[in-house]
This record gives sequence, structure tokens and C-alpha cells, in this order.
Amino acid sequence: MSIFEAIILGLVQGLTEFLPISSSGHLRVVSALFGWPDPGAAFTAVSQIGTELAVLIYFRKRIWAILSTWTRSLVNRDLRSDVNARMGWYVILGSVPIVVLGLLLEDQIDSVFRDLRLIALNLIIFGVILGVVDTYSRKHRTLEDLNIPRGLTFGLFQALALIPGVSRSGGTLTGGMLLGFKRKDAAEYAFLLALPAVFGAGVYKLTDIGDQEYAGWGATIVGTVIAGVVGFAVIAWLMRFITTHSFMPFVYYRVGLGVLVLALVSFGVLDPEGGAESQPAQNEIVIVEETPGEDSEPTSDPSPEPSAEPTGEPSEEPSPTVDPVTGWEIDPEVGLPRNPDTGLYHDPDLGMDVDYDASTGMATNPVTGETYDPKASG
Repeated sequence: MSIFEAIILGLVQGLTEFLPISSSGHLRVVSALFGWPDPGAAFTAVSQIGTELAVLIYFRKRIWAILSTWTRSLVNRDLRSDVNARMGWYVILGSVPIVVLGLLLEDQIDSVFRDLRLIALNLIIFGVILGVVDTYSRKHRTLEDLNIPRGLTFGLFQALALIPGVSRSGGTLTGGMLLGFKRKDAAEYAFLLALPAVFGAGVYKLTDIGDQEYAGWGATIVGTVIAGVVGFAVIAWLMRFITTHSFMPFVYYRVGLGVLVLALVSFGVLDPEGGAESQPAQNEIVIVEETPGEDSEPTSDPSPEPSAEPTGEPSEEPSPTVDPVTGWEIDPEVGLPRNPDTGLYHDPDLGMDVDYDASTGMATNPVTGETYDPKASG
């Protein structure tokens, strides 16, 4: 991943993390629109550490009150009824669903959940649900009314955000308003509830950065810093906005973006599992198999020699030097064209750039993590 990509994706992460429009879905869609490979679940998780640092700074007084009161309440019974002490327990309990489901569904989160069609449908469906709940729910409760069942319900709605396109803030806000909480109170608890889950996921995924992931350490750090700075400004704006406005502008945006992505996938502009039109889908690629003379009958030369035994020099037909789909030069040693923008080898069958280990001669599928021989697959 180039630094330019990291800057763009960091901006996207910071702008969308706290709005109910799905930051992980936007990272995936923006990458596809630019024709970049999927940045991967690890980049998404680690860059969210930047936005959660913005939450720590913005809500620093409230977070300190919760931490100090909850810690002291462990030995001081009189403090256990304090709202800040109780909030500490609610944040812990509300984080359980996303931690458990995140570990159970890790493989799906890293692969099938990142399909653009699924992301688009989630943007539309959960956007409509958010709009209906915001319009018709009775919002009368404050954070003083939180209890264990309500805190766990918030947590279950937050766990929906494991699927890109749902939105962590959107899912949690929907659950909060269903429970009768005011927009501002539901948003504050949603931001606090995200802290343990996001920091935990980010730290857990740190070991994947620079391994078989598309994003390296330098790009990830740049994206994380930018996401944090932009995220702080977005929190300040959103907390003011929702005191006087509904979530309907975000609903319209989600539905419009979801329809656009589905249309682009349907017309073949976007590959649902890869980048943009410069990276066509798998079944479009095996069209041009060169070399006349193997399957076609010889018309002019009446002596068809079954050249079964190669003698002396390899008399095989030369591999094409340019890939017919991308127009990029093929490396004869590897059997794959090299992407001039990223410097990585590009597998036309996958429709994306892949890591290649020259010492083993094996390439790595960036989605599944499986290694394979690119010459054999070609």
C-alpha cells in the first residue's frame, strides 16, 4: 500500500467511523472504486485505534470519572450505585458479544463478509432500519436508565458491526433508540462501548500488519494518525448535530451508496471480490489462450508432428510478454504481470495484486492467505 492510499483511506476511516454509515464498508468500497486491492481486515482494525484515541480525548473527563469511580467501587460499597461505577460494568458486559462473535467469525470477517454485494445490501437494509427506528421510537431515556439487560442489548447491536456495511455506531444507535434512549445518550454510550472492542481488535490484528496483508507498517501508521485527527473533528460535529437533527440524511446516503455499488457490480465496473474495472472478475479472464495449432486442425501443413519429446533446446511456444487483459509486462520467471503502480505482481485470475516469494516461487492469495504456484494456476 502506498502512502497516498494510506492518506485517502485514513481520511475515509476518520470521516466515517462515528457516522452511522459504516467505516469498514467505506474502506472496502473506496478501495474498489480506485482500483486498489482490499486494504484488509487488519488495516481496518488497526486504523480504528486512531479514531478511538479521538474518543478518549473528546470524552476524557467522562472516561476518567468512569474508570476512577468503578475502580474505587471494587472496595467501596457506597460507590457501587454511582452511575459512573455502574457504567464501567455496563461497558464491560456490553463488550462481551462482539468479542465472542469476533473470535468465532474471524475467518468470515477476513473473507466472505468483505464481498461488495453483501456490503451494499447491508448499507441499504440497516440504513432503512435505522430510519424507521429513528422516526417511530419513543426516545425518553438517559444514561441514568441503563441497566444490565439494556447494556447487553446495546452490545448485541454493536456486534452486528462485525459485518462491513452495517456500521458500529449505526447498529448501536439503532439498538439504543429501540430501547427508548435519546439520540445523544445512545451516541455517547455507543462511543464508550466501542473502546474495549476496537482497542482489543486493533491490538489483536497488529501481528498481521506487514505479514501477508496488503498494508505495511508505514502505510498503517500514516492511516491511523490521519483517522484519529479527522475522527476527533467528526465526533465534535456529530454530538452537536444530533441534538437538533434526525439520522435521516445518513439513511438517504446509505441507501444511495448501496444502490450505486450494486449497480456498478451488476454492470461489471466493480469486481465484488476485487478492485475496479482494471481488475476484471475471474471468469472473464480465461478467454485468450494464445497459440494456434494445439486444438485447431492443421490446414496448410499436412505433417502434424506430435512433438512429444523435447530435444536439446526447449521448443515450446514463447509465453506472451504482455498480459492481454491489463497490458502489463509479464515476468517470465514468475508467470504473472507486474502492476506498475504498486510494484506487486498481479494475478488476473484473482483480479488483484498478490505477494510473491522469490525464494519459494509461491504467491499468496491476499484474501484467503493461501499460497500457490502462479505458474501452475496460470
